[in-house]
Amino acid sequence: MNGGTRGRERWRPPLRLRRTARREDQEPTWREARPAVIAEALKRAVARPSGNWYVLGASRDVHGAAPLGRIVAGTEVVVWRGGDGRPRAGPGACPHLGAPLRNSQVRCGTLVCHWHGLALDGSPFAGWEPYPVYDDGVLVWVRLDAVGGEEPLDRPVVPERPAPAGSVAAVYTGVGVCEPEDVVANRLDPWHGAWFHPYSFVDLSVVRTPGDGSGRGDDGFTVDVSFKVAGRAVVPVRAEFTSPEPRTVVMRITDGEGTGSVVETHAVPLSPAASGAPRTAVVEAVVATSRRRGFVLARSAAPLLRPLMRAAAGRLWRDDLAYAERRWQLRREGRFPG
Repeated sequence: MNGGTRGRERWRPPLRLRRTARREDQEPTWREARPAVIAEALKRAVARPSGNWYVLGASRDVHGAAPLGRIVAGTEVVVWRGGDGRPRAGPGACPHLGAPLRNSQVRCGTLVCHWHGLALDGSPFAGWEPYPVYDDGVLVWVRLDAVGGEEPLDRPVVPERPAPAGSVAAVYTGVGVCEPEDVVANRLDPWHGAWFHPYSFVDLSVVRTPGDGSGRGDDGFTVDVSFKVAGRAVVPVRAEFTSPEPRTVVMRITDGEGTGSVVETHAVPLSPAASGAPRTAVVEAVVATSRRRGFVLARSAAPLLRPLMRAAAGRLWRDDLAYAERRWQLRREGRFPG
Protein backbone atom coordinates (compact mmCIF):
# COMPACT_ATOMS: atom_id res chain seq x y z
CA MET A 1 0.00 0.00 0.00
CA ASN A 2 1.27 3.46 -0.80
CA GLY A 3 2.39 5.28 2.35
CA GLY A 4 0.41 8.35 1.35
CA THR A 5 -2.84 6.44 1.40
CA ARG A 6 -2.18 4.18 4.39
CA GLY A 7 -4.90 4.57 7.03
CA ARG A 8 -7.22 6.45 4.71
CA GLU A 9 -10.58 5.13 3.68
CA ARG A 10 -10.56 4.36 -0.02
CA TRP A 11 -12.55 6.97 -1.91
CA ARG A 12 -15.68 5.68 -3.53
CA PRO A 13 -18.04 7.66 -5.75
CA PRO A 14 -21.48 8.06 -4.17
CA LEU A 15 -23.39 7.16 -7.33
CA ARG A 16 -24.09 3.76 -8.85
CA LEU A 17 -25.76 2.90 -12.14
CA ARG A 18 -28.95 0.86 -12.04
CA ARG A 19 -31.29 -0.11 -14.83
CA THR A 20 -34.82 0.58 -13.59
CA ALA A 21 -36.98 -2.51 -13.88
CA ARG A 22 -40.10 -2.31 -15.98
CA ARG A 23 -43.26 -2.38 -13.94
CA GLU A 24 -44.19 -5.80 -15.33
CA ASP A 25 -40.77 -7.14 -14.26
CA GLN A 26 -40.79 -5.64 -10.79
CA GLU A 27 -41.00 -8.12 -7.94
CA PRO A 28 -44.28 -7.73 -6.02
CA THR A 29 -44.05 -7.05 -2.28
CA TRP A 30 -47.63 -7.65 -1.16
CA ARG A 31 -46.81 -11.03 0.40
CA GLU A 32 -44.07 -9.51 2.58
CA ALA A 33 -46.15 -6.44 3.49
CA ARG A 34 -48.28 -8.35 5.95
CA PRO A 35 -51.08 -6.24 7.47
CA ALA A 36 -50.53 -7.86 10.88
CA VAL A 37 -46.85 -6.80 10.98
CA ILE A 38 -47.72 -3.19 10.13
CA ALA A 39 -50.64 -3.18 12.58
CA GLU A 40 -48.45 -4.48 15.42
CA ALA A 41 -45.77 -1.87 14.69
CA LEU A 42 -48.45 0.83 14.75
CA LYS A 43 -49.87 -0.53 18.01
CA ARG A 44 -46.45 -0.33 19.66
CA ALA A 45 -45.89 3.19 18.36
CA VAL A 46 -49.16 4.67 19.62
CA ALA A 47 -48.63 3.05 23.04
CA ARG A 48 -45.41 4.98 23.65
CA PRO A 49 -45.51 8.15 25.76
CA SER A 50 -45.41 11.56 24.11
CA GLY A 51 -45.59 13.61 27.29
CA ASN A 52 -48.32 15.70 25.55
CA TRP A 53 -45.81 17.33 23.18
CA TYR A 54 -46.81 18.31 19.64
CA VAL A 55 -44.70 19.72 16.82
CA LEU A 56 -45.67 23.25 15.77
CA GLY A 57 -43.26 23.75 12.88
CA ALA A 58 -39.73 24.65 11.91
CA SER A 59 -37.53 26.58 14.32
CA ARG A 60 -36.70 28.90 11.43
CA ASP A 61 -40.36 29.89 11.17
CA VAL A 62 -40.27 31.46 14.64
CA HIS A 63 -38.26 34.61 14.09
CA GLY A 64 -38.32 38.32 13.50
CA ALA A 65 -41.20 40.62 14.25
CA ALA A 66 -44.08 38.22 13.65
CA PRO A 67 -45.36 35.26 15.69
CA LEU A 68 -46.25 31.81 14.36
CA GLY A 69 -49.84 30.65 14.78
CA ARG A 70 -50.96 27.03 14.62
CA ILE A 71 -54.04 24.98 15.52
CA VAL A 72 -53.20 21.70 17.26
CA ALA A 73 -56.04 19.25 17.95
CA GLY A 74 -58.49 22.16 17.77
CA THR A 75 -56.44 24.29 20.16
CA GLU A 76 -55.26 27.66 18.84
CA VAL A 77 -51.59 28.24 19.70
CA VAL A 78 -49.29 31.19 19.14
CA VAL A 79 -45.50 31.10 19.52
CA TRP A 80 -42.87 33.82 19.29
CA ARG A 81 -39.36 34.57 20.52
CA GLY A 82 -38.74 36.62 23.63
CA GLY A 83 -35.98 39.16 24.02
CA ASP A 84 -33.57 36.37 25.00
CA GLY A 85 -34.26 34.48 21.76
CA ARG A 86 -36.13 31.67 23.50
CA PRO A 87 -39.62 30.72 22.32
CA ARG A 88 -42.76 31.72 24.19
CA ALA A 89 -46.12 30.05 23.57
CA GLY A 90 -49.71 30.27 24.72
CA PRO A 91 -53.34 30.39 23.61
CA GLY A 92 -53.85 32.05 20.25
CA ALA A 93 -56.73 34.28 21.39
CA CYS A 94 -56.05 37.61 23.07
CA PRO A 95 -57.41 37.59 26.66
CA HIS A 96 -58.92 41.06 26.11
CA LEU A 97 -61.46 40.54 23.31
CA GLY A 98 -60.29 37.36 21.61
CA ALA A 99 -58.28 38.81 18.72
CA PRO A 100 -56.15 36.27 16.80
CA LEU A 101 -52.68 36.78 18.22
CA ARG A 102 -51.07 35.17 15.16
CA ASN A 103 -51.72 38.48 13.36
CA SER A 104 -49.95 40.55 16.03
CA GLN A 105 -46.44 41.98 16.12
CA VAL A 106 -43.43 41.18 18.27
CA ARG A 107 -41.63 44.20 19.68
CA CYS A 108 -38.51 43.70 21.79
CA GLY A 109 -39.60 40.16 22.63
CA THR A 110 -43.15 41.17 23.61
CA LEU A 111 -46.23 40.10 21.67
CA VAL A 112 -48.43 43.15 21.02
CA CYS A 113 -52.06 42.52 20.01
CA HIS A 114 -52.99 44.33 16.80
CA TRP A 115 -56.54 45.10 17.96
CA HIS A 116 -55.95 47.19 21.09
CA GLY A 117 -52.24 46.95 21.84
CA LEU A 118 -52.36 44.54 24.77
CA ALA A 119 -48.79 43.32 25.40
CA LEU A 120 -47.87 39.76 26.45
CA ASP A 121 -44.36 38.85 27.52
CA GLY A 122 -45.11 35.13 27.94
CA SER A 123 -46.14 35.39 31.60
CA PRO A 124 -49.69 34.65 32.84
CA PHE A 125 -52.03 37.59 32.29
CA ALA A 126 -55.79 37.97 32.87
CA GLY A 127 -56.51 34.28 32.42
CA TRP A 128 -54.04 33.84 29.57
CA GLU A 129 -51.72 31.02 30.65
CA PRO A 130 -48.53 30.15 28.74
CA TYR A 131 -47.87 26.69 27.35
CA PRO A 132 -44.57 24.86 27.82
CA VAL A 133 -42.58 25.21 24.59
CA TYR A 134 -39.35 23.61 23.39
CA ASP A 135 -37.00 24.48 20.52
CA ASP A 136 -34.75 21.55 19.58
CA GLY A 137 -32.87 23.55 16.95
CA VAL A 138 -34.83 22.12 14.00
CA LEU A 139 -38.42 22.02 15.25
CA VAL A 140 -40.50 23.89 17.81
CA TRP A 141 -42.79 21.85 20.09
CA VAL A 142 -45.64 22.82 22.42
CA ARG A 143 -46.97 20.83 25.36
CA LEU A 144 -50.76 20.68 25.60
CA ASP A 145 -51.63 18.69 28.69
CA ALA A 146 -55.39 19.20 28.36
CA VAL A 147 -55.24 17.75 24.83
CA GLY A 148 -52.82 14.88 25.33
CA GLY A 149 -54.07 13.70 28.71
CA GLU A 150 -50.83 11.82 29.44
CA GLU A 151 -48.32 12.18 32.23
CA PRO A 152 -46.38 15.32 31.17
CA LEU A 153 -42.72 15.11 30.22
CA ASP A 154 -40.30 17.98 30.79
CA ARG A 155 -39.23 17.87 27.15
CA PRO A 156 -40.39 16.09 23.99
CA VAL A 157 -38.96 12.81 22.75
CA VAL A 158 -36.51 14.22 20.20
CA PRO A 159 -34.68 11.66 18.03
CA GLU A 160 -30.89 11.70 17.86
CA ARG A 161 -29.69 13.82 14.94
CA PRO A 162 -26.43 14.76 13.23
CA ALA A 163 -24.63 17.69 14.83
CA PRO A 164 -25.90 21.05 13.50
CA ALA A 165 -22.36 22.11 12.52
CA GLY A 166 -22.12 19.18 10.11
CA SER A 167 -25.61 18.95 8.66
CA VAL A 168 -28.27 20.71 6.60
CA ALA A 169 -31.89 20.66 7.78
CA ALA A 170 -35.09 21.41 5.92
CA VAL A 171 -38.71 21.13 7.09
CA TYR A 172 -41.73 20.33 4.90
CA THR A 173 -45.37 20.66 6.01
CA GLY A 174 -48.43 19.19 4.31
CA VAL A 175 -52.03 18.62 5.40
CA GLY A 176 -54.36 15.69 4.75
CA VAL A 177 -57.87 14.57 5.68
CA CYS A 178 -56.96 11.70 7.99
CA GLU A 179 -55.82 10.97 11.52
CA PRO A 180 -52.22 10.84 12.81
CA GLU A 181 -52.29 7.03 12.93
CA ASP A 182 -52.88 6.92 9.16
CA VAL A 183 -49.70 8.92 8.57
CA VAL A 184 -47.71 6.77 11.00
CA ALA A 185 -49.04 3.55 9.44
CA ASN A 186 -47.94 4.75 6.02
CA ARG A 187 -44.37 5.23 7.24
CA LEU A 188 -44.41 1.82 8.95
CA ASP A 189 -45.05 0.19 5.57
CA PRO A 190 -41.60 0.37 3.91
CA TRP A 191 -42.62 -2.20 1.26
CA HIS A 192 -44.62 0.35 -0.74
CA GLY A 193 -41.64 2.62 -1.50
CA ALA A 194 -40.44 1.34 -4.87
CA TRP A 195 -43.97 0.57 -6.07
CA PHE A 196 -45.67 3.79 -5.01
CA HIS A 197 -42.66 6.09 -5.55
CA PRO A 198 -40.76 4.69 -8.57
CA TYR A 199 -39.51 8.21 -9.34
CA SER A 200 -37.51 8.20 -6.08
CA PHE A 201 -36.68 4.60 -5.09
CA VAL A 202 -35.41 1.45 -6.80
CA ASP A 203 -34.06 -1.91 -5.62
CA LEU A 204 -35.94 -1.71 -2.33
CA SER A 205 -35.87 -4.73 -0.06
CA VAL A 206 -36.90 -5.03 3.59
CA VAL A 207 -34.14 -7.03 5.27
CA ARG A 208 -35.44 -7.01 8.83
CA THR A 209 -38.85 -6.61 10.43
CA PRO A 210 -39.95 -6.46 14.07
CA GLY A 211 -40.07 -9.88 15.66
CA ASP A 212 -38.13 -11.60 12.90
CA GLY A 213 -35.98 -13.52 15.39
CA SER A 214 -32.81 -11.56 14.67
CA GLY A 215 -32.28 -10.86 18.36
CA ARG A 216 -32.01 -7.12 17.85
CA GLY A 217 -33.10 -5.04 20.82
CA ASP A 218 -35.26 -2.59 18.89
CA ASP A 219 -38.44 -3.18 16.92
CA GLY A 220 -37.75 -1.22 13.77
CA PHE A 221 -37.65 -2.06 10.08
CA THR A 222 -34.37 -2.24 8.16
CA VAL A 223 -34.41 -1.49 4.45
CA ASP A 224 -31.87 -1.61 1.63
CA VAL A 225 -32.85 0.90 -1.02
CA SER A 226 -31.38 3.05 -3.76
CA PHE A 227 -32.40 6.70 -4.04
CA LYS A 228 -32.76 7.84 -7.63
CA VAL A 229 -30.73 10.93 -8.56
CA ALA A 230 -31.07 11.25 -12.34
CA GLY A 231 -31.49 8.73 -15.14
CA ARG A 232 -29.79 5.48 -14.11
CA ALA A 233 -27.76 7.15 -11.35
CA VAL A 234 -28.74 6.05 -7.83
CA VAL A 235 -27.35 6.20 -4.29
CA PRO A 236 -27.69 2.85 -2.43
CA VAL A 237 -28.11 2.97 1.37
CA ARG A 238 -29.33 0.95 4.32
CA ALA A 239 -31.94 2.66 6.49
CA GLU A 240 -33.87 1.89 9.67
CA PHE A 241 -37.41 2.98 10.52
CA THR A 242 -38.33 3.39 14.18
CA SER A 243 -41.09 5.09 16.20
CA PRO A 244 -39.80 6.89 19.30
CA GLU A 245 -43.24 8.25 20.22
CA PRO A 246 -46.84 7.84 19.02
CA ARG A 247 -46.87 10.53 16.32
CA THR A 248 -43.30 10.24 15.01
CA VAL A 249 -41.50 7.86 12.65
CA VAL A 250 -37.76 8.26 12.05
CA MET A 251 -35.84 6.95 9.06
CA ARG A 252 -32.12 6.87 9.78
CA ILE A 253 -29.43 6.00 7.22
CA THR A 254 -27.16 3.46 8.91
CA ASP A 255 -24.87 2.54 6.01
CA GLY A 256 -23.91 4.06 2.68
CA GLU A 257 -23.80 7.65 1.52
CA GLY A 258 -25.11 10.07 4.12
CA THR A 259 -24.77 7.69 7.07
CA GLY A 260 -26.30 9.35 10.12
CA SER A 261 -28.80 11.43 8.14
CA VAL A 262 -32.38 11.29 9.41
CA VAL A 263 -35.87 11.94 8.10
CA GLU A 264 -38.34 12.62 10.91
CA THR A 265 -42.04 12.40 10.08
CA HIS A 266 -44.30 14.02 12.69
CA ALA A 267 -48.09 13.68 12.49
CA VAL A 268 -49.92 16.57 14.15
CA PRO A 269 -53.71 16.60 14.63
CA LEU A 270 -55.37 19.85 13.56
CA SER A 271 -58.94 21.16 13.75
CA PRO A 272 -61.56 19.14 11.82
CA ALA A 273 -62.60 20.11 8.30
CA ALA A 274 -65.96 21.80 7.72
CA SER A 275 -67.43 18.36 7.04
CA GLY A 276 -66.24 17.16 10.45
CA ALA A 277 -63.53 14.96 8.96
CA PRO A 278 -60.21 14.92 10.86
CA ARG A 279 -57.25 16.81 9.48
CA THR A 280 -53.59 16.02 10.17
CA ALA A 281 -50.43 17.97 9.38
CA VAL A 282 -47.33 16.10 8.28
CA VAL A 283 -44.28 18.00 9.52
CA GLU A 284 -41.22 16.30 8.07
CA ALA A 285 -37.70 17.29 9.09
CA VAL A 286 -34.89 16.14 6.80
CA VAL A 287 -31.47 16.45 8.46
CA ALA A 288 -28.76 15.49 5.97
CA THR A 289 -25.09 14.91 6.66
CA SER A 290 -22.09 13.33 4.93
CA ARG A 291 -18.54 12.35 5.76
CA ARG A 292 -17.30 13.61 2.42
CA ARG A 293 -15.14 16.70 2.39
CA GLY A 294 -17.27 18.29 -0.30
CA PHE A 295 -20.22 18.41 2.09
CA VAL A 296 -18.70 21.57 3.57
CA LEU A 297 -19.47 23.26 0.25
CA ALA A 298 -22.98 21.83 0.30
CA ARG A 299 -23.55 23.31 3.74
CA SER A 300 -22.46 26.71 2.49
CA ALA A 301 -25.18 26.40 -0.14
CA ALA A 302 -27.84 25.46 2.44
CA PRO A 303 -30.20 28.33 1.51
CA LEU A 304 -30.33 26.91 -2.01
CA LEU A 305 -30.56 23.28 -0.89
CA ARG A 306 -33.46 23.67 1.56
CA PRO A 307 -36.10 24.47 -1.10
CA LEU A 308 -34.95 21.44 -3.11
CA MET A 309 -35.13 19.22 -0.04
CA ARG A 310 -38.63 20.49 0.76
CA ALA A 311 -39.73 19.95 -2.83
CA ALA A 312 -38.49 16.34 -2.77
CA ALA A 313 -40.36 15.67 0.48
CA GLY A 314 -43.46 17.36 -0.91
CA ARG A 315 -43.51 15.16 -3.99
CA LEU A 316 -43.43 12.02 -1.86
CA TRP A 317 -46.07 13.27 0.54
CA ARG A 318 -48.51 14.26 -2.19
CA ASP A 319 -48.71 10.54 -2.88
CA ASP A 320 -48.46 9.33 0.70
CA LEU A 321 -51.10 11.71 2.00
CA ALA A 322 -53.45 10.42 -0.68
CA TYR A 323 -52.80 6.92 0.71
CA ALA A 324 -53.30 8.09 4.31
CA GLU A 325 -56.58 9.75 3.35
CA ARG A 326 -57.70 6.58 1.59
CA ARG A 327 -56.79 4.52 4.66
CA TRP A 328 -58.83 6.79 6.93
CA GLN A 329 -61.82 6.64 4.57
CA LEU A 330 -61.74 2.84 4.50
CA ARG A 331 -61.43 2.70 8.30
CA ARG A 332 -64.37 5.07 8.70
CA GLU A 333 -66.47 2.84 6.46
CA GLY A 334 -65.31 -0.31 8.23
CA ARG A 335 -63.75 -1.64 5.03
CA PHE A 336 -60.05 -1.42 5.82
CA PRO A 337 -58.61 -4.96 5.61
CA GLY A 338 -56.02 -4.33 8.33
